[in-house]
Amino acid sequence: MTTRFRIIQLFSMLLAVMFFAGAAAVGSSPQRAAAATYTPISGTGSTWSQNALDQWRKNVAANYGMTVNYSGTGSSAGRRDFVAGTVDFAVSEIPFQASPEDGSAAEKPPRGFAYMPIVAGGTSFMYNVKIGGKRVTNLRLGGETVTKIFTGKITNWNDPQIAADNPGLAMPNKPIVPVVRSDGSGSTAQFTLWMSKQYPALWQSFSGKAGLTSQYPVKGATKAQNGSLGVAGYVSQAYGEGAITYVEYSYALKSGFPVAKILNSSGYYVEPTAPSVAVALLKAQINTNASSAEYLTQILDGVYNNPDKRTYPLSSYSYMIVPTEVGGVFNTDKGNTLGTFASYMLCEGQQQAAALGYSPLPMNLVLAGFDQIKRVPGAGSANVDPNSCNNPTFKKGDSPSNNQLAVTAPQPAACDKQGPDQCTTGTAGAAGTATVVSGSGKGGSSSNTANAAGGAMTDGASSSAGSAADIGSADASASSGATGGAVSTPYTLASASWGTGQFVMLGAGAFLVLVIVLPALLSSRLKKLGADPKK
Repeated sequence: MTTRFRIIQLFSMLLAVMFFAGAAAVGSSPQRAAAATYTPISGTGSTWSQNALDQWRKNVAANYGMTVNYSGTGSSAGRRDFVAGTVDFAVSEIPFQASPEDGSAAEKPPRGFAYMPIVAGGTSFMYNVKIGGKRVTNLRLGGETVTKIFTGKITNWNDPQIAADNPGLAMPNKPIVPVVRSDGSGSTAQFTLWMSKQYPALWQSFSGKAGLTSQYPVKGATKAQNGSLGVAGYVSQAYGEGAITYVEYSYALKSGFPVAKILNSSGYYVEPTAPSVAVALLKAQINTNASSAEYLTQILDGVYNNPDKRTYPLSSYSYMIVPTEVGGVFNTDKGNTLGTFASYMLCEGQQQAAALGYSPLPMNLVLAGFDQIKRVPGAGSANVDPNSCNNPTFKKGDSPSNNQLAVTAPQPAACDKQGPDQCTTGTAGAAGTATVVSGSGKGGSSSNTANAAGGAMTDGASSSAGSAADIGSADASASSGATGGAVSTPYTLASASWGTGQFVMLGAGAFLVLVIVLPALLSSRLKKLGADPKK
C-alpha cells in the first residue's frame, strides 16, 4: 500500500467518523433539540394536586427544557385566575361555580375551556395522637365517626364511638382539634360532598345547608389553616397533638405522619393507597356529555359505597382546566407547551403518582384527557396515542374498562375487618412504625405495609411482578419521588416513519462504503494520470 494511498484512506476515515458522530447526535437528542421551542406557561389552583404537579414540573424542566410555573393558591383562586385570563391553566377538584358561596360573582370564563383529568387520589385524615407518650400509627375511623368529629359531635379521643372503631387502642382522654382549610379549597369541597351524601342530617345541622362547600365553617375547637401545607403543618407540630385534618395522602407521606384507615361499605378499614383508590374509582361515573358545561366531571356516589372490600371510599380525581380558545395571556405558542406537558402528565408522569401519594389515572380518563388536549390551540404536536403512552394502569390492547392496579390490588388483612382485632401496622408516612396493642384484641399485621410507605403495589411478589412488564422503560427513580428528587426518563415508541435522523444515518452508511472504495479508485486514477504513487 503506497504512502499516498494511506493518506487518502486515513483522511476518508476521519471524515466518516465525524459524519457518524453528527448523525448520532441528530438521531439521539430529539428532546434537547426541541427544548428551546417551548414557551413558558403558568397556572394556579389546587394544593390537593400540587405535590404531583411540582414533581412533573421538575421532570419536564430537566428532560425537555420546559418551564411550567405553578402556584398552589387553592382551587377557588385558580378558577378565578382562569376567568380573569391571568394564567394559562388552572387546577381544581370541582368545576366553575355559578353561585360561589362566598357571594362573589359567578365564575364564567370569557373563553372556551375544558376539564382534563390529571391525577387520582384519596382524601385522607392525617392525625397526631399519642398513647403513653408514643404516637399512634394505626388509627381506624368509621365514616359516621369522621363526620361527627368534623361537625363537633365527637370532641374527645376517648369517645365511645372512636373506641369502638379501635379495639386495640386505649384511646387517651384528650380533646380533639379538627383542622380545616381557611381558603376556598377543592379538598374541602370533596370532603363536604362526601359528608353531604353519606350523612346528610349530620352535615346539614352543622353547616346549615345541603350540598358541598369550598369554605369550611369554623366552629368550636376547629382551627383553620391556609392550604394543604398549612393544615398538614399544624398537625405535625408538637402543639398539634390531638389534632386531625383532611388532606391529600401525599402530604402525610412527606411529613412522616400516619393517616386513619376508613371503614368501607364491606366492613373493612382501608388506607388511601394507589390500588385502593384505583379499585374505588371503578365505580365512578363520568359526565360523558361533550356539550355539558361539566363534561368529564365525576359522579362519585358509586365510589362512596363500592362493595369491593379493597375500596377506599373517599377517592376522587383532580382536573386541569385548559383553554380551548386563545385569550388573556394564552396564545398558540403556549398551547404547544401546554399540550406537551399535559400529554406527559397523562402518560409518563403517572408512573410516579403512587410514589407521590396518588393513584395513576386509568385508561378511560387518559383517553378523555387526550380528547381535551386536541382542543387546545397550538397543541397539535402533542402525543395523544395510547399505544405510545407509558401509563402504568394499562398496556397496549387493553380495554378502557380495565385497570392494571385494580387487577393486582391486594386484599385487606383479616385484622382490618371491623371486629375485635385491629392491625398494628402503621400507615402513610409512619408505615414503618407499628403501634403496640394497648386495648383488647390480638392485633395483627396489615398486608399493604410497603404499599403505604412507598405507594407501589405490593402483596408479596405477585403484585409487583404483574405491573413491571407493563411499565416498559419505567423510571426506577420514581420510588424516590416523594422526596422531590426524581427525574423520569422520557418514553417513546419507535416511529414507523422516516425522519431526519433516519435519512442522516442512511447517508452516513453510504459514506462509509465510499470510504472503503474511494482510496482505491483515487489511487488508480492518479496512476493513469501519470502521477508517481510513491511520492
